[in-house]
Amino acid sequence: MHTVERPTPPPPPLPRTAMLVLLAIGPEERHGYAIMAEVARITDGATRLGPGGVYTTIHRLVEDGLIEETDERPDPELDDQRRRYYRLTAIGRAVAAAEVRRMETIVRATRPWALEAAG
Repeated sequence: MHTVERPTPPPPPLPRTAMLVLLAIGPEERHGYAIMAEVARITDGATRLGPGGVYTTIHRLVEDGLIEETDERPDPELDDQRRRYYRLTAIGRAVAAAEVRRMETIVRATRPWALEAAG
């Protein structure tokens, strides 16, 4: 019997805070405060996450295998050793890419009328 392989569907959309944390970590390793600062930067200050939301989200993303804590630390003289650093896993990168593609699709579909109306 011949089976037809179906493409793997994209993962379901992430909650907004989880998506922002993944995108804020990006290709680097970041600690919680740096993640909060990067979220504010990439949203042009429109979103400011507090420690409770960030660390709850980080914990969930670690449990889901999307990010992992890293043992690597910057120079101890330049950093507080109590900080925990996180990086995307391969699955986390794939999920972040799926989220970016999803956002691009939405922007592409709505740009003509949304920006015209706002102009």
